[in-house]
Order: sequence, then structure tokens, then C-alpha cells
Amino acid sequence: MSEAPRAPGAAPQGRRRRSQDDAAACYAALDLGTNNCRLLVATPTPRGFRVVEAYSRIVRLGEGLSQTGELSDAAMERSLAALKVCAEKIRRRKAIRVKAVATQACRGATNGPDFVRRVHEETGLKLQIISPREEAQLSVAGCMSLFDRQQDAALVVDVGGGSTELSWVDLKGGGLDAKPRQFAAWKLPIKAWLSIPVGVVTLAERFPEGERADAGWFRAMVDDVKARIEAFPHAEPMREIFAEGRAHLIGTSGAITSLAGLHLGLPRYDRNVVDGLWMNRTDCDAASERLQGLTAAERALEPCIGADRADLVLAGAAILQAVQELWPCSRVRVADRGLREGLLMSLMSEQQKRPRRRRRGGSSKKPVAA
Repeated sequence: MSEAPRAPGAAPQGRRRRSQDDAAACYAALDLGTNNCRLLVATPTPRGFRVVEAYSRIVRLGEGLSQTGELSDAAMERSLAALKVCAEKIRRRKAIRVKAVATQACRGATNGPDFVRRVHEETGLKLQIISPREEAQLSVAGCMSLFDRQQDAALVVDVGGGSTELSWVDLKGGGLDAKPRQFAAWKLPIKAWLSIPVGVVTLAERFPEGERADAGWFRAMVDDVKARIEAFPHAEPMREIFAEGRAHLIGTSGAITSLAGLHLGLPRYDRNVVDGLWMNRTDCDAASERLQGLTAAERALEPCIGADRADLVLAGAAILQAVQELWPCSRVRVADRGLREGLLMSLMSEQQKRPRRRRRGGSSKKPVAA
């Protein structure tokens, strides 16, 4: 998967062809979450990868799950429709390796495994229900390029639909400078991690919004999340680093990127502007307070929120505020990236380490499920 050498003289014909084949090879990463279905298809580059196709649809797979313990028929149908679109894009791009994962909704639903089997039967996609630990590792991996390496630590906050993962990362530790083809998520210097079964969907369902958001309702959401995080003891050795201002947060979620878009006053969402944006605590609080002054219908008209997130964005703001109150940092970096990017890095690294098999009569680039 590396480029042909640039030393004087032509590289051997076989080596040059193999390098060209690798450069054109497509890899696909699919993340079926509690709220979203997201796909990235990319080709490797010397420094990482280049995205050739991206797809995202809000499916609300976990809608009602906190009350019933099961995935509803309507939620599964919405998700299957999106997954069929993803499967077709993967086939059209002729991806040689595919990694498709499911997270909290399928982990927590009694019929989650049955749904995974149905997905395979109807789309050909082999969904893997990953653990919270692996989800946290992959989210950190996807955000690595956003770390401020001048600081000593970072707390990555991955706010999903059904769960939130927090990862405390030692920015002076090893594993962050590995070359793309030597990357391994399990080697990242994550000193502590926590997964709580609360995301924007579950929190919004637990605290139904009235005609207009009020301070007491929002505070109740913040306190509920804080109660689930504050008793976690394993990150305490890093407390001094945060207290001395030598750490920052990274927030990755649709709710947080929507908050950033509102803060910037964008006429329409622009990933190039939002991804990597630095916000301070005052910026976050001001955006949250502005949201609380709007009805759900008014939030739906905001170009960076829309109807699909209008009833969820304040739950995301409450989760972010809970983390900021427990682990104060002057800066938050907004990430429009995360698990899918981590999946792609892992896929490409694994492929590089696999021994090549010679086949008589040529090779066939068929999708391989990881």
C-alpha cells in the first residue's frame, strides 16, 4: 500500500503495478449507531486516506429502546433502508475490505442480534456489534490529528445516540506518532475510559421537553449525566493536569457540531469550517443558552440543526456541559470525525500487515468483511 520508490531508475514492473493497484483500492467503514447510519469509502494515501464517498442518514434505530428494551419495527425498517443504500455504494466502489459495526442500540436491545442477522440476509453486510471499549478506542483514533500536542492530555467525548464514551488520553505517551500502516487502536495512550448508557436519544426520552425549554429541565439533564460520571475513579491520576490547564477537550457528535455551527452563525453547515474549530467555555455556554431560548420548531429552522436534530441538540449540549463541569477545560475542539475514520485506519493497517497471496490467472478484488 506504499507508493513506489522515487529513487533513480524505474521500479520493477510488478512492484509498480502493485503500488498502483493499492492506491486505487477502496476501503469502506460503516457505523450504525443509535441515531445515525454513516458510511465512509476511502483510498489509502502515504499519510492516511482520501475519502471518495461519504453518506449519513439519521435513522433513530434506538427510538423507544429505553422504554421497551427492543428495536421497534419502524426503526429497523428505517435503518435497513439506509443500510441498503450503503451496501449499494460499497458495491459500486468495489471496496476490497469492509468493516461495518453497530454500537449501543444493538448492544442493548434484546432483538439486536436478530436484527444483525436480518441485515446480513437483506443487504449482505456483516454488522459486528462492538464493545464500548473498542468504540472508545476507534473514536480516539479518528480524532488523533486534532490533538494539541503542546498540551499534556486530552479528554475525547464521543456523544452518541444511546451512549457516551469518555477517553482520557496522555498526549505525551507513545502510540500517537505511528505511521498510518503501523497503526493499532489498542496501542493508543488511553489512560482511562468510561462508557455510560446515555446519549442524546436516551437522554431526550428520559427528559421530555415541554412547549419551551426551561432552565430547570436543562439542569436536570446535566445533573443526571454528572451523576453517572463523577463517581468514576480511574481518571483521577490525571486530575492535576486538567486543574493546571494542561489539557483540552475534543467533542465528537452531531449535536456538538450543530452547536458549533450555531456559534459560528453559518447559513448552512460546512464541515470544512466546523471540523477542528476551537471553542472556549464561554462560547459553549452562550450557544447552549441561545438554544434554550428557542422552541423545538424554532431550532428546526436553524440551518445547522434542522428538523432531525431539533429535539436532540439540547441533550447533547447538556452532556457536554456535564463533562465540562466535572473536567473543566478552557478549550474544546470540535470534531466532525471519529469512529468511521478510526475504522478506516484500522482496516488499512491490517491490510498492510496481511501477507500477499499470489493467484494464478490474476487476482479478484472482492469485498472482504473484516
